[in-house]
Amino acid sequence: MFGISPLGWLHTLGSLPAIPVAFYMFARAGRIDPRSRAGALYFIFMLIGIATVFPVSHSPVGNVFAIITLVLLLTGYGISRIPHRSRAAVHVETISLTLTAFLLMLPTVTEILRRVPDGHPFVSDLNSPLLKGVHGILLLGLIIGLTLQIRSLRKQSRAEAIQPIAK
Repeated sequence: MFGISPLGWLHTLGSLPAIPVAFYMFARAGRIDPRSRAGALYFIFMLIGIATVFPVSHSPVGNVFAIITLVLLLTGYGISRIPHRSRAAVHVETISLTLTAFLLMLPTVTEILRRVPDGHPFVSDLNSPLLKGVHGILLLGLIIGLTLQIRSLRKQSRAEAIQPIAK
């Protein structure tokens, strides 16, 4: 079905749950929170996807995306473990993890459009205007999302700086 191998299904079904988990955290907290239960699930599903992409990918670009995503994922989750993090660290964590969601969505929508409906996919060429348009929408969503996240983090920083010190 859809020309996907058993290992491809493991990759797809192992990483696909990261998408609704990420959307849940974006809706609930405005960002991916690595210290939450949902954040732990996101990390696990992303690792499954990253680990299984290497034998599944037929393109060196897929492997490069996986390596970049792994570095961003480990950066975001690693910084979250630092006690008494600076404001800059929170920004790096947020930006890194948001980029992992973006890098997950790019190949996801590409593969969906290239495989669905089975036998007559929406896109047969990587230069398709539809595919480029969807990628453009994802990029726009990333730019808007990161802008809103950074503004929110700045507001939180200002609010914390203004609060009086408790005696």
